[in-house]
Amino acid sequence: MSQLESIQPTTQQWTKICSLDRISPNTGVCALVNDRQIAVFRVGESTDVYAIENYDPFSKAYVLSRGIVGDRNGIPKVASPIYKQNFSLLTGECFDDTTVRLQTFSVRVVDGQVQIHG
Repeated sequence: MSQLESIQPTTQQWTKICSLDRISPNTGVCALVNDRQIAVFRVGESTDVYAIENYDPFSKAYVLSRGIVGDRNGIPKVASPIYKQNFSLLTGECFDDTTVRLQTFSVRVVDGQVQIHG
C-alpha cells in the first residue's frame, strides 16, 4: 500500500482501507478518507488497530502515520517522527502536552479487512 492511498467515500458508515496484512506489525499507514488524512496503526502481531488524524500539530506536517509505535504504561501510543511528541492511540491525547488532543476514529478488522467508521 502506498503511503497515501485515496479511498473513495461509500454510502455505508464503514470505509474499507486495506487488508490487515498490508500493515506490518508496529507500523502505520495513511489513508485519505473523505478528503481527510487518517493514520492507521497496527500494534503488535495482533489485529489491534487504531486510527487518529495524520496531522502533527507540533511540526505542522502530515507525518504521524510514519511515527514510532509503542506503549506508555500499557497504553498504545505513537511518537511523532519529527519532534517525538507521544500521542495515545486510544484517546488522541498528547502525553507530553495534555492541552493537545488529536481526533480518533473507530476502526475494526472484518474478514481480514481494516475499516474506518465515518
